[in-house]
Amino acid sequence: MKIREIKIGKVSIPLKKPFKTALRQVNSAEDIIIKIISDTDEIGYGNAPPTAVITGDSQDSVIAAIRDTIGPKLIGMEIDNMEAIMATLDTAMLHNHSAKAAVDMAVYDLFGKLHNIPLYKLFGGYCNKLTTDLTISVNAPDEMVRDSLEAVQAGFTDLKLKVGTDVAMDIERVKAIRQALGQDVKLRLDANQGWKPKEAVRIIRRFEDMGLNIELIEQPVRAHDFAGLKYVTDHVDTDIMADESAFGPYEVFQLLAMRACDLINIKLMKAGGLHNAVKIANLAETVGVQCMMGCMLESKVGITAAASLAAGRQIITRSDLDAAVLLAADPVAGGVNFAKNELWIAEAPGLGITDIEGWQEIK
Repeated sequence: MKIREIKIGKVSIPLKKPFKTALRQVNSAEDIIIKIISDTDEIGYGNAPPTAVITGDSQDSVIAAIRDTIGPKLIGMEIDNMEAIMATLDTAMLHNHSAKAAVDMAVYDLFGKLHNIPLYKLFGGYCNKLTTDLTISVNAPDEMVRDSLEAVQAGFTDLKLKVGTDVAMDIERVKAIRQALGQDVKLRLDANQGWKPKEAVRIIRRFEDMGLNIELIEQPVRAHDFAGLKYVTDHVDTDIMADESAFGPYEVFQLLAMRACDLINIKLMKAGGLHNAVKIANLAETVGVQCMMGCMLESKVGITAAASLAAGRQIITRSDLDAAVLLAADPVAGGVNFAKNELWIAEAPGLGITDIEGWQEIK
């Protein structure tokens, strides 16, 4: 099976509610979805949601990178020669991680179809079911309380609260939500780089002193501030997770060597795809650091790819794969199945995706 053609398209999917973080507000998912077509007419699907404030990738840059640089280098390559394909993908151009991730997952999809194996089994087959948290956007405390109660009533037992816009307000937000929910619901906080190191230590210690029972704090400081992240990790009891800091394998190696965090958040759009995400999982497993499988605002194509890796590997102990739940519609036929806070991995070959409703090709 050889790569014959790469088609680039897009889908626009409204969100149920605006998605608000310390970095951005999004009202709809504007996703690039590609189709890699083989000489046997099999189709591999890949997905990239442009997230300029985190990855630096825009919709136009993803399209141009695949169409003009990455794609032409892959035409004619054997799907079975994954090592050569991934080496070509990595070296085709610097950065452009989201574009690379879309191509990577489409290639893996074809590889699974070629060998008639679901990707979660290719990655280790540890389980076929995951529990995901649900993200609560940063808003006024009463609105976040209402959204949190709705999430729990819908069956979610783990919530990720977006904070990082205002320290005093963040305390009020978290306090109000914990009081409303009681102690049984797990709360994770994501500051999206919103605090300074000493400020982060003060607020996290305040959470601890108030008995708010926070499971973990995600990316409290700026992405490049590895020393600041280590400072926070060393001066609080709550587990600290690296997200934007943990971009690819090299950055994760540095973080682990410094002991700068307690947990790693793996995202395909940061890593550049599944093959680099596997490297991150291997590094973390070597030193006994657990991982979360996270996402941007992928459609179910990207979520299925991420869930396949998470289900395959034991070191990935947590999932933040709620993007498809946040969308008001699901144009993707096949792939992972959702039941409340659970994701069931498809047993079909590859990603198990068969069609994308409303997919518009970009010439």
